[in-house]
Amino acid sequence: MSDDSIRLNKRVADVLGCSRTEAERYIAGGWVTVDGSVIEEPGARVTEAQAIALLPGAIAAEIPPVTIILNKHAGDEPSPRLLAPELQLGNVRFLRAHVTNLKLVAPLDASANGLVVFTQDYRVERKLSEPIEHELIVEVSGKIKEGGLEQLNQGMKVSWQNETRLRFATKIFKPGLIERLCRDAGLTVRSIKRIRLGRLPLSSLPAGQWRYLTDFERF
Repeated sequence: MSDDSIRLNKRVADVLGCSRTEAERYIAGGWVTVDGSVIEEPGARVTEAQAIALLPGAIAAEIPPVTIILNKHAGDEPSPRLLAPELQLGNVRFLRAHVTNLKLVAPLDASANGLVVFTQDYRVERKLSEPIEHELIVEVSGKIKEGGLEQLNQGMKVSWQNETRLRFATKIFKPGLIERLCRDAGLTVRSIKRIRLGRLPLSSLPAGQWRYLTDFERF
């Protein structure tokens, strides 16, 4: 970029005759193109010779905080890096701003798979910091000791789904807890999958993909 370049937000403000704040909202909202390509960084450098335009329907509005639901693969560290645009399910416009300052809430072990939640919304963060029910499917091996199921049911609801699969429903959940409880009951955990958090089920979200939480969904 040549020395006569300027910040994109200043160029947009000059071209549109709007304030710098409005210009930054247009850019962060994915509405601004430079030579036909969408640029979402207000600090990007451009020149006077480059063509600046707004996409149809552009609005200079603040971007509301988002919450994202991911069906994590076992072995993946839960991180916003897993939220690649090509793995999104649904038709909500993906913006770079949506993966800025995302917080992982209700953590899940890297070895586990299933429902993971990231949010920018303090209300969701606060809700999931309180006791909330986790539903998990746990594949096990070994022979449960006498009284082992009753032992597992102390403080949580545990039932057999088949000969090797247990269903846990508990508000007492933290990484490593299920493995320890099963080990004490004579069982070895082979896999853990979280399928529900509060009122929100993982449902049919494919493994490895993610989607935005909709306005009508609640935990």
